[in-house]
Amino acid sequence: MGFGFKTSWLAVRGRTVEEVADALGLRQRRTMDWVTGVDLAYSEGVYVASPIPGWTIAHSRLDLPLSAYDQGFVEWLGDLSRSLGEVQFFASERTVEYHAWALAREGEVLRAYCYVGEQGEIPLFVGDATADEVRIGKGVLGPIPDSADWSDEDADAWFATTPAEGDVMQVAAAWSLDPSTLDDETVTGLYGV
Repeated sequence: MGFGFKTSWLAVRGRTVEEVADALGLRQRRTMDWVTGVDLAYSEGVYVASPIPGWTIAHSRLDLPLSAYDQGFVEWLGDLSRSLGEVQFFASERTVEYHAWALAREGEVLRAYCYVGEQGEIPLFVGDATADEVRIGKGVLGPIPDSADWSDEDADAWFATTPAEGDVMQVAAAWSLDPSTLDDETVTGLYGV
């Protein structure tokens, strides 16, 4: 039944599996089916596949180069987008409540959002919330204001906009595809690295 929870992935518009694997610098490639690739991506390596026409995904629990809260993430995503066009990044890890999404086109990071609930902070907030985020009601407010006059109502309103793992899937579905809904038997996988 697809993937999406406790992992990270890229959705790349209109590029081949080979182009995405090349841009990620994946060298030790082997062909494998979707179920095997997804299983391995949760434990080691990166799995790149074209699950639906128009989108190629790269999935990995541990081996995508950066997390959204790492220094250099925005530059990395922008560089990747410069070579691939539209690149979307998503992450969901319920244990530490790490939830992120980002959108880059032609080298420009248009939107990047990350929430780490364990620390109760938003270490990444780039660009304006998209119409889809506003509709879902998540990721629309930036970091907690540094204000002594912040009321309980202000705090409640801010925390109501912080995402959970299901919200990451909603943003992914609105922007491209929700990988948790992919039917394993209809997807032809290509590379595992």
